[in-house]
Amino acid sequence: MELHLYNTLTKKKEVFTPIKPGHVSMYHCGPTVYNYAHIGNLRAFVFADILRRVAEFNKFAVTQVINITDIGELSSDGEDKMVKGLRREGKPISLAAMKEMADFYAAAFLKDLTALNILPAHHYPKASEYIPQQIAFIQKLEQKGFTYTTSDTVYFDTAKFADYGKLGGIDAIDTSSEISRIGLDSEKKSSRDFALWKLSTELGFPSPWGIGFPGWHIECSTMSIDLLGETFDIHTGGVDHIAIHHNNEIAQSEALTGKPFVHYWMHENFIAINDEKISKSLKNEMYLSQLQQNGISPIAYRYFLLTAHYRTLINVSQDALDAAQKAFTKLQTSYQSLGSIIGNVHEEYFKKFSTAVNDDLNTAMAIATVWEMLKDTAISDTDKKATLDSFDTVLGFNLSTLKPIAQSQKIIQVAGKEINITYNSSKVVSQEIFNLISKREEARLSKDWTTSDKLRDELNQQGYKLLNGEHGIILE
Repeated sequence: MELHLYNTLTKKKEVFTPIKPGHVSMYHCGPTVYNYAHIGNLRAFVFADILRRVAEFNKFAVTQVINITDIGELSSDGEDKMVKGLRREGKPISLAAMKEMADFYAAAFLKDLTALNILPAHHYPKASEYIPQQIAFIQKLEQKGFTYTTSDTVYFDTAKFADYGKLGGIDAIDTSSEISRIGLDSEKKSSRDFALWKLSTELGFPSPWGIGFPGWHIECSTMSIDLLGETFDIHTGGVDHIAIHHNNEIAQSEALTGKPFVHYWMHENFIAINDEKISKSLKNEMYLSQLQQNGISPIAYRYFLLTAHYRTLINVSQDALDAAQKAFTKLQTSYQSLGSIIGNVHEEYFKKFSTAVNDDLNTAMAIATVWEMLKDTAISDTDKKATLDSFDTVLGFNLSTLKPIAQSQKIIQVAGKEINITYNSSKVVSQEIFNLISKREEARLSKDWTTSDKLRDELNQQGYKLLNGEHGIILE
């Protein structure tokens, strides 16, 4: 089955064809480790994880790189974000303090990835470890005539790169200040020109141009080319990276090598919180630890993200998160009820699931297929378990290793037949509910479907749902 991916470069879905048969090279823009990653940041890495898992599901070998930006990303006022972090925390403005802070937040980031069941990348390069390579990169661009130097910055001259702005169809003639990530600089030839090296009067690394830091864009190009080659398969990031960061990566990389930089560019959309974009100015960031404090497990948040396509804007609210937690608990309970014997993967549902994930990672359709399969009474529990285990290699819920949800059981007698009812131990179930279940089972045995449906609806109105399985009834 072919894997189709939406390519931002061509603005269409394409059949994925790797450069090296059977192998996929992918690079993901990682965090700037001056603070904790918020849940919007983390969506990028759940998306990257699904991309990797789908590639592996299709029998590709994968080399995956997630970089760590621990220097060099400038904020809107032109100051390095890591320096801002040091000021915020009252730490000395020194490279040693910067490294200490970076190591702390990088470890916190990796801890969040583990909590979300994100597979470890093969490489986590740090920008600070690539200073000599970045300097060499800039020098080569200088030799090729793609740079110019002002009083405090070495710039890439975008007018010298004819294809500038080809990602996302940016108009190369438009030189408005909106294109610049750090505002206007009177010494720049164009607002589109971007920093390759920024001098600093406070601290930095020695270079032929003076003490300072590499530009944010040069870091990604240097690390990705070093680990994946001058041309590689897939590069991902947020939609906010398209216009500037990723166009700048393309320009400097292709100016250096004369080769296509990346074949497939993929971008995930934003997350909004209560219909407002996550923004430091609005102070509405939300962190994984806060979700947990509100009763939402990291894996339930992963489930929530996968119910939407990665290219759609997704709105976070407590109600939506609560619904996701409830749905994931139901999925876990359903999986647990299937028993320990593993049967055969169901061919029809496997094909349906594969079609979904191979259609540009349509996880929403994939999860709908999971529920359709679980409700299908024509499939044995053993085959459901095998099929769900197969799906879970992509979805990454790790259902087989999650701690079982504590269950209680109640046996009722209906027409001389014992029926086992299983339900979550934390749920208090009154005798009145068990009586309604008994009446419904009596109606089902007598094939009185009208009464059965009426009693089912009455149970639903009281907040209870019934799932009939091989081993009895699951009460949710």
